[in-house]
Amino acid sequence: MNVNSILQSKGDRVVTARPDWAVSELAKQLRAERIGALVVCEDDRRIAGIVSERDIVNCLAERGTAALDCRVDEIMQGDVVTVTPDDAIEDVMAKMTDHRIRHLPVVIDGKLAGIISIGDVVKHRLEALESETQAMRHYIAGH
Repeated sequence: MNVNSILQSKGDRVVTARPDWAVSELAKQLRAERIGALVVCEDDRRIAGIVSERDIVNCLAERGTAALDCRVDEIMQGDVVTVTPDDAIEDVMAKMTDHRIRHLPVVIDGKLAGIISIGDVVKHRLEALESETQAMRHYIAGH
């Protein structure tokens, strides 16, 4: 199992933010899309950063309501951990754990090609376990 298998089932649509957006606009977009993070990109799909709900909360704790007027590029994480479609799910889980992150942009040739979340990884892993369980049941039953 690899990242590509997750993207095949969920699709490669990625909602992005622009670095010059206000944090208030970012929050509205997260809410509208019902997601926890946005990849920050310029028009060419090159990743400039990633910004999550956690970044908004940290900024609010530091700046109060003035945080809503900050720019996304002021609060985003610029050093983005990424994966490729060929990366194994086990490696993805290790990256998420080691870096304490829940969202990983997928890149091909340095450009954004998708995103996977911890929820996507868990769902994919549960489906694989269910498939393995069914195969074992059929094997044991002699089918």
